[in-house]
Amino acid sequence: MNFIKRAGITLWAKKGRTILLMVTSSVILLFVMAGLIIQSAALQAAKTATNSVGSTVTLTTNRETSFKAMQSAMSSTSSDSDSTTTTRPKMTEYTTSLSSVEKIASLSNVASYNITNTAQVAASGFSAVESTSNSMQGGPSGDTSSSSSDISISGVSTTAATFTSGEEKIVSGRGIKASDQDTTNAVISQELAKSNNLSVGSTITVKYTNDSSETSSYKLKIVGIYKSTTSSSSDSFRDPSNTIYTSYTMPNTIKDTKDQVSNVTFIMSDSSKTKSFVKEAKKDINTTQMQISSDTSMYEQTAKQMKTVASFANKIVWIVTIAGALILGLIIILMTRERRREIGILVALGESKPKIIGQYFVEMVIVLLVGLGVATASGQAASGVVSKQLVSQSLTASQSNQTGANGGGAQGGTPGGNGGGRMGGTMRATQKATTLKTVVTPGTILELGGVAMLIAVLSVAGASSTILRMQPKKILQDD
Repeated sequence: MNFIKRAGITLWAKKGRTILLMVTSSVILLFVMAGLIIQSAALQAAKTATNSVGSTVTLTTNRETSFKAMQSAMSSTSSDSDSTTTTRPKMTEYTTSLSSVEKIASLSNVASYNITNTAQVAASGFSAVESTSNSMQGGPSGDTSSSSSDISISGVSTTAATFTSGEEKIVSGRGIKASDQDTTNAVISQELAKSNNLSVGSTITVKYTNDSSETSSYKLKIVGIYKSTTSSSSDSFRDPSNTIYTSYTMPNTIKDTKDQVSNVTFIMSDSSKTKSFVKEAKKDINTTQMQISSDTSMYEQTAKQMKTVASFANKIVWIVTIAGALILGLIIILMTRERRREIGILVALGESKPKIIGQYFVEMVIVLLVGLGVATASGQAASGVVSKQLVSQSLTASQSNQTGANGGGAQGGTPGGNGGGRMGGTMRATQKATTLKTVVTPGTILELGGVAMLIAVLSVAGASSTILRMQPKKILQDD
């Protein structure tokens, strides 16, 4: 009789044993399927992590060069013994041309960019918001510079590209748009508006004093009011509520630096190509005066998180495969002991031992095909539950590591600006778990089929040695 047909008859005759094997194989292959789906989804998420997180490249004034220039000016001033009055030199804010920025922005891999220029001005006809730190640092014995530059003009391309951290949002009117270039339109804080009874449509005046002590006045038209959840810093005399947003051209008008840019943030479309972009962008700037730096920490963290999940899923696949092969192999070995008489009769009738092993293999393949169908039908649901738990644990671990690394450090900031703190808020806000899109694909089913065949071979291999050693005469005599 054909051993394939005999395998089918045996499975049908022993329904209880067959059902037990099918349930066992279904559970084993279900875990394998879940592992394969999670592994595939995690690797795909690691490759496309930039879609949800992205990375940024920032072009700013070279603070080191600026600080060295200020130190040199201070040394020159202090060595001048004929000078009766000395003025503390200021840090030079180096800029680059707008054309250079546009050239960099035209490079590949730039999804969008946001220009930021700043200017420190004094309120005229209205009052700046005062915080505790203002009171402590102002006055005759403190730093009185806040009285002459109590308002910070933050010129941006758009407020939509700036308010990305969730710490600021427009509550009245509108934000700054690209169409606001070369206008006096401004967006002020809710606190500044309330303390001065200002509303959308009101006009305020600010004064700017240049290095030659010449003062100029500028009128700003309020087109929007924003609400900020950022608290004032204890090491700064400027309250965040005193920041007024305008188009980036306004600070240029105030400081008479037309078509100059001091700070630009480029958003990458592909985080993996950030380093090559930085290398190419450096060719278009004066790296002595300007510095360009990348921040791919969130992208790398998310990619690492997904790779960790993929690695864990890969281990699940191998562990379950080996365990499944051992479990099914043990079951077959026990079944072989029960079927000694059957084997002895078949061999005595002239059936070859390789065909008997082949019958066992066919039986196991049929059982595993049923398990393959069950695993394929329910694998996506099981993998979704497991993947959420794995991603949650991975994110918790990465956040704990980050907290430990940053716990002892001080919160540093960029002198004379809010950019560093704002960017930090943005990056913290985007630190969230990446969801895995678990989908059963034909490739996953083929992989699972390969694993099922491997389990069949390994499990039958254990029983094969027992069958090959059996002597039919001895079997029949013992029975």
